[in-house]
Amino acid sequence: MHKRRNQGVLPVKVRDGMSHLVLTIGPAHTLRQAARMMSERRIGAAVVTDAEHAGIGILTERDILDSVAAGQDPDTELVGKHRTESLVYASPDWTLEDAATAMMRGGFRHLVVIEGQEVAGLLSMRDIVRCWTPVELAQPQAAATSA
Repeated sequence: MHKRRNQGVLPVKVRDGMSHLVLTIGPAHTLRQAARMMSERRIGAAVVTDAEHAGIGILTERDILDSVAAGQDPDTELVGKHRTESLVYASPDWTLEDAATAMMRGGFRHLVVIEGQEVAGLLSMRDIVRCWTPVELAQPQAAATSA
């Protein structure tokens, strides 16, 4: 469990909270294909790689939502047009506090974790909350229904 530094316990590192299995998609996937793969895995982001483009990008559920809300067709819109390319990368050795600070300052909810030159994982706000929540409080509650 996470405790504050002044209590004498080491902070949790990004490597301990990140998702190690990362969905990787290409820029030629449609937004519907990406959404389907993300939904099947119950994840909110995918890393986008492109052999013809240096670096990596990220596609989040927010990118898909924004496109659909703008009236664009998810069956024809391509991931390459909607990915975010100017990313802040996290190190696995960052603390979760460092990661949360970067997310708040940057206004985003996912960090691509890089170790060496490779993608090591993804860290989401949900991952951070999970790490900071006591086990007894982390049990899922029955879903509320809306009227």
